[in-house]
Amino acid sequence: MSIQTNFIGTKLYEARKKSNLSQAELAQQIAISPQAVGKWERGESLPDLPTLNRLAALLGVDLNYFSENFGNAPVHSIQETTSYTAIPAAVVEKATKKFDWNWDMSRGNWVDADFSGLKNLKDKFSESNMKNCIFANAELRDLTLSSNNIEKCDFTGADLRNCKINSSNLLSNQFVKCTFIDAVFTKNNIGHCNFSSADFSGAEFMECNFEKNILVDSNWNYTAVKRSNLSDIVFEGTLANCHFEHCSFWNVKFENATLLNTFFKYNKRFKKVVFSNCKVDKLTYAFLKNNLANLEGMTVLES
Repeated sequence: MSIQTNFIGTKLYEARKKSNLSQAELAQQIAISPQAVGKWERGESLPDLPTLNRLAALLGVDLNYFSENFGNAPVHSIQETTSYTAIPAAVVEKATKKFDWNWDMSRGNWVDADFSGLKNLKDKFSESNMKNCIFANAELRDLTLSSNNIEKCDFTGADLRNCKINSSNLLSNQFVKCTFIDAVFTKNNIGHCNFSSADFSGAEFMECNFEKNILVDSNWNYTAVKRSNLSDIVFEGTLANCHFEHCSFWNVKFENATLLNTFFKYNKRFKKVVFSNCKVDKLTYAFLKNNLANLEGMTVLES
């Protein structure tokens, strides 16, 4: 039991009482058991975000009412709120912008939780164990994520631009169509993840293990990979203005790829990297040759 669950449980209890609903009546309206409502109010568990959103609408409160930053704002029942003259949307938007979510997911053990559409998490997302959780289409930009173990989670369509992801295990996750623009990965173990159609423009990988990940249709532009181990992966599509330095390559293949203005320097085991049906510009070809790459399977583009 945490301060967060206790706080939300208390706020839920107060709003339910204000609306003159029993636990059974509330449970019936959201198609859940009365026992579950009781556990929420006692702080033994938390509703997921979609359910919390439904509760807020049913109880006539703003969703931010369940955030600790919301303070002691008055609770209005549905009957009260609907009996007043409608408040202009612009006024509501201005008022609710004052309150930010205060979800603290740090140092937690999250299993099978649905955080789809989560917003404004800020930096409270570290030192946690997360398994089989859903973050589809969540806005997670500008976060600092440290010392997490994130396994078999679905981040499809999530926005993680400008994130700093440090000293974490990212294993068997779905990052399909995720945005990692200008993200920085440092000392992470990243394996068996699906990064299909992910955007790594401007991202940096430093001292990472990057193994057996799917990179179909991912976007690599101004991406830097330094002092990292890359193994059992295939790069496809266009890599432009990228930077690979002091990396170790094992069973890595560039297939049907176009490499433009891409820098290779001081990499290990680079002779064993396979290039199949690849096109490179003259500058990239020079870098590859200097790095003792196997130049078969390459076509040099004319200026």
